[in-house]
Amino acid sequence: MKILIPYKEKLPVLRYGGTERVVYWLLKELAVLGHEVFLLGHKESVVPGVKVIPWKDQSVEDVAQTATFGGVDIVHFQHNIPANFPFPAVCTIHGNGQKGEVFHHNALFISKKHAENHRAISFVYNGIDFSEYPVLHDKKFFNDSFLFLAKGSWKVKNLKDCTDLAKKMKFHLQIAGSKKLSLSRYLHYQGQVDRIQKIKLAAVTDALLFPVRWHEPFGLAVIEAFALGLPVIGSSYGSLPELISKDRGVLVKSKVELEEALEKFRSQQGDGSFLAEAIRASAEEKFSSKVMAQEYLKYYEKVLRGEELNSATSPPQWNLSQSPQELLAF
Repeated sequence: MKILIPYKEKLPVLRYGGTERVVYWLLKELAVLGHEVFLLGHKESVVPGVKVIPWKDQSVEDVAQTATFGGVDIVHFQHNIPANFPFPAVCTIHGNGQKGEVFHHNALFISKKHAENHRAISFVYNGIDFSEYPVLHDKKFFNDSFLFLAKGSWKVKNLKDCTDLAKKMKFHLQIAGSKKLSLSRYLHYQGQVDRIQKIKLAAVTDALLFPVRWHEPFGLAVIEAFALGLPVIGSSYGSLPELISKDRGVLVKSKVELEEALEKFRSQQGDGSFLAEAIRASAEEKFSSKVMAQEYLKYYEKVLRGEELNSATSPPQWNLSQSPQELLAF
């Protein structure tokens, strides 16, 4: 199959990047699976097995023309496209839509709940390249230190409850994704971190805290934690119940439950409740970049057979009464 993926950011991303890394891993895996893959993107992008076509500020119509002349079978966008796009295509929606925003009938969301929240049925879980994350064979949970990995300034990520509890319960909190001075001996702000820094932080922390207060579309940090053998204590919003199974972590519905889960976790450190290799192995079965690429290929084939991925008469759009960015109760 000939596949064209337009994405103008430079790949691979050298430091922090969410969507950029997912797109890079997808391109690489599609090529490994034997497909002819083209990246319409930054001229300095380098992806093994993928031919790069320099991005020249193409419009959506230009992309269709490029695909037609190049003998491409399908185009895979990473953003919404017009309903009348004149070429076989899918588009991955990586975030939550706005009220009234209507998505292409071949939109693909990144978790089952993410799709349901947009009145859709088609989704593919994000996947990561587990080979980039070392197995922490002898990981023991006794550091009394936890990891927060998200944009701390974004209130829906709920850094506040994590810092409140760190000071109250006297455990150390490594905060990746936010940089500031702290007067507390328990809060350690690391700023933006790259993959190597994440690995180092995972080696000295016991679990990832992810008590978000919004409808999380996916949560890539959760899968990265699993790859490094860390369990996750997260809220029950959005995709998280699909990601955090009982053998990989704990789901909580309030700050009180978060405190209780932390207290229980600290009292049981080292008792084998969560085993690093088991966490990684179970996550890899479902959230690897290879699995992601295989799932996308199934949808490509459906489109090429003329099937609709979602209803054409009732296209996907935000389906909840509250705003996608509304701070949810916790």
